[in-house]
Amino acid sequence: MSTRVQLARPAGAYGTGPRAGRTRRSWAARRERRGMGFVIPFFAGFAIFTIVPLAYAVYTSFYSTKLIGGTSFSGLDNYRETLGSGPFWNGVIRVVIFGSIQITVMLIIAFFFASIFDLGLVRFGGFFRTVFFMPFAVPIVVAALMWGFLLEPQYGPVSRFATALGLGDVNFFSPRLMLPSIIVIVIWEFTGYNMVILYTALRSVPRDVVEAAILDGAPLHTIVLRVKLPMVRPAIVMLIFLNVIGASQLFVEPLILNNYQAGVITSDYTPTYYIYNTAIHSGQFNLAAAMAVTLGFVVVALSGVALLFRRGRDVTA
Repeated sequence: MSTRVQLARPAGAYGTGPRAGRTRRSWAARRERRGMGFVIPFFAGFAIFTIVPLAYAVYTSFYSTKLIGGTSFSGLDNYRETLGSGPFWNGVIRVVIFGSIQITVMLIIAFFFASIFDLGLVRFGGFFRTVFFMPFAVPIVVAALMWGFLLEPQYGPVSRFATALGLGDVNFFSPRLMLPSIIVIVIWEFTGYNMVILYTALRSVPRDVVEAAILDGAPLHTIVLRVKLPMVRPAIVMLIFLNVIGASQLFVEPLILNNYQAGVITSDYTPTYYIYNTAIHSGQFNLAAAMAVTLGFVVVALSGVALLFRRGRDVTA
C-alpha cells in the first residue's frame, strides 16, 4: 500500500499567485512603453509636418489680406470665389482627363509586365524588375528635364527622329501634344513602382489555385485574367487611390516643361499650378489656401465614390 505525499506549493511559484500577476503586469507595461517609444516619433512628425500645416491652411482660408486694411476675417468669401473660379475648375477638368488616361494605361502596362515576371516567362527577371523600377528612383525634376531635352522641338533626339521618318516637324510641346507628352512622362516615371506592387500581390496568390486551373486545362491568359486578376483586386484598388492622389498633385512636369515652350502651360493648367501662381505670383495666400482645401475635398470625394462603388460591387458579387 503506497502513500501519496502532496507537497504544498508556495504562493507565486510556477507563475501563479499575486507576485506572478504583478510581474506580468509590469512586463506588459514595459512592453507598452517600448512600443510607444517607437510610435511617438512618427506621430510627432506626422503632427508637425501634416496636421499643423493642414490646420493652418484651413485657418488661413477664412481670412483675407488687403493692401489697405490688413488681414481680416472674411468667412466663406474665399471658398465662394474658388467655387465660382473658371480657371480653377478648368485645371480640375484637365487633371481628370490626364488621370483617367494616365492611370488606366499605366496600370495595364504594369500588370502586363508583373504577370510576365510572375509566370517566369523572362530570364533574369530580378535584373529586369530592377531596370523597370529605376525610373521611380529618378527625381521628378530630373526626369522632367531629361524628357524636356529628348522632346525639345528643334534639337531633341525624338523630334529629329520623327522628322527623319518623314513625319514632319513634330512639336511635342505644342498645345495639342503637351498633355499627351506629360502623360507619357508620368507613365515612364511610375510604371515600375506599380509593377513591383502588383508583382508582389501576384506572388501571394495561392499556388494550389493556379495549379487547379492548370489541371482543368485553362489557357495561360485565362489563368492570368480570370484567376489571378480578381485575387489581386485589392492591390489594384489601392494603387488607383494612390495614383488618383498623385494625379491631382500634378505640378513639377508642367512647371519644368513650361521653360521649353512658353505660353502653352498657362497659369491654370492644373489646380496645383494655379494654386502656386495664386499664392506666389499674385500674393493671394488666403485664396490659395481655400483652393488647396477645396482640392483636398474633391480628391476625398472622388476616393469616397470609388470606394463606395467598390463595396457595391463586392456586395452584389
